[in-house]
Parts: sequence; structure tokens; C-alpha cells
Amino acid sequence: EVLDPALLRPGRFDRHVTLDMPDINEREEILNVHVGQKPIAKTVHLRTIAERTPGFSGADLSNLLNEAAIFAARRNKKTVGMPDLIDAIEKVLLGPERKSHVFSVKEKEIAAIHEAGHATVAYVLPHVDPVRKISIVSRGRAGGFTLKLPEEDKHLHSRSEFLGELATLLGGYAAESLYYRDITTGAGNDLKRATQLARRIVTEYGMSRLGPITFGEREEAVFLGRDFMEHRNYSETTASKIDDEVQRLLQDARTKAEDVLKRYRAKWEEVARVLMEKETIEQDEFKTLMEGVPRGESFTGHGDTPSAVPRADDMTPANVTPLPAGPQPDPKPAPA
Repeated sequence: EVLDPALLRPGRFDRHVTLDMPDINEREEILNVHVGQKPIAKTVHLRTIAERTPGFSGADLSNLLNEAAIFAARRNKKTVGMPDLIDAIEKVLLGPERKSHVFSVKEKEIAAIHEAGHATVAYVLPHVDPVRKISIVSRGRAGGFTLKLPEEDKHLHSRSEFLGELATLLGGYAAESLYYRDITTGAGNDLKRATQLARRIVTEYGMSRLGPITFGEREEAVFLGRDFMEHRNYSETTASKIDDEVQRLLQDARTKAEDVLKRYRAKWEEVARVLMEKETIEQDEFKTLMEGVPRGESFTGHGDTPSAVPRADDMTPANVTPLPAGPQPDPKPAPA
């Protein structure tokens, strides 16, 4: 992508080799190579680690084992165990824990409501990757996270998967809107990612009402590190239609997320309460909390029969039950 096209003419470089990211079997083999240099506990199941690291390169996996070894050393352990590897995966994916970032009681409640919204929508809707962990412990720039990982490597994605992901991304936004009748800045990154995905659905994948067509032409001749350029090959009228379609997809996703949360409000609030108390919920405990809630509800987007569940605007503050504050850490003085 950064070579002068003249270098790639026939007779110069006739064979182009594409190196894809390793699949699950290849990741397991790479891990087997690197663990030979580390004291790994017998309880470590490398297949499980390979399943939890989709998209990781060989260098990423090597770094992962180094981070796990650091965790084990800090815990005065002689071998690297599964907890060390899981913590290392989360550090690589989400950033380090910010233990110095202490939430107020109100902020902790908002984070719990927000993440419980993401997790509940992801659990109920079909074609969404399973929830592996929910936490309101700050990592990187995030005040909390809902970790979803696929059960197998995916190379193709369907429209149904994208629509489910859109609703899941807006699950936190919808949860705040329903519970507080207000929105915080915590949903900002979710909105950015949802908008980007919706625009790609319309302009790149031909999965909208505008039909099987792509919009925009990319400048492929990139040389000397210049970025890709995209040229607009459509009119202002078409641009307006694209914006309308993006907005429709996002509104449909928000409506579905709200419907799910209102239908299973008791479960959603219970997940938030447990998050307030424990700060972290693992996959098995989350499944137990969601017991009795059906998985895989239909979601096809625009054109569905309108739901009988009332919209968020119909919710009254009287329906909101405050969550328990839960144990709080001792406040730390702000840095001078």
C-alpha cells in the first residue's frame, strides 16, 4: 500500500503473497511455541486463550504471554496461570486498569446502568457475540466495559449481525435514557462507533434501502506514507439520502435496544445491582442472572411490525427504582 505502483508491474514483482491474521488453530500453535520459554501452569488451556484472541497477530500473542508473565511475577507466583493470561488479554484489548480513578457513588451507578444495558441487549438479540465479562472498573479511557468475543473466527458478516451490533452499541445510551431520562458523555464513543458502522452499512456494503451500490471512490495509489483519499462520486441529493438512511438505521437500533430493556427491565436492573456490588461480572454469573430470558429475538430493522412496548418518552420517573450504592473505596485525595 506504500509502494510506487511502477514497482509492481509485471516482470518486477510477479508474485504477491498475502499474510492474513492467524486463525484459531494457528493461534494455538503460535502460543505453543511461545509458552516453551515461560513457566506455564498445567491448568492453562491454550485452546481457550486462542478462542479469546481473534484478530491477534503472532507478535500480539507473544506480547500477551509477556504481559501474563508480568502479572504472575507481581503476584509472587512461580508459574503463569489462566487468571494471569485472562488479565493480560483484557489489558491488551482494553488498556490497563486505572486504579487511581475512583468513581463517585452516582458515577458508579451510571456506569453500572450503562454497561448492564449493553450486556442485556447483546444477550437477547441474535447474531451478537456472547458476553464474556462486564465491568465498571476503569480501563484505558473507558469508565467500564462489556467484553464480547466471537465463539469462532469470522471472515464474513451479515446484515443481521450488523443490525444486532448497532442495537448493542446503543444499549448503554438507551439504558441511560430509560433509567434517568437523561444522557451522559459516557455514551459518546458508542455513538461514534455506531455512526461509523451505520455509514459503512449504507456506503460500502449495500445493505440499506438505497440498494446494492457503494458510494465514494478511494484513491488506491498511496505512496510515501500518504493516507488513502476518498473522492465523492455522488450528488448532494444522494448525500442527503445517505444521511437519512444512516439516521434511520440508528433510530431503528435505538428503538430495538429500548424495547429489549423495557421488556426485561427487572433482569437488566438486577445485573446493574450486582455490578454495583461486585464491579465485575464474569460470563457464567451473567448467564445465571439472565436465566429465563430467551435468546435470539428477531431483529430485521426497518419494516418490522411496531412493538407494543411503550417508547422511552412514555416512561415516568416514578418507574425508576434507585440502585443500592454498594461498597465504596476510601476516597483518595486529588493530585496537587
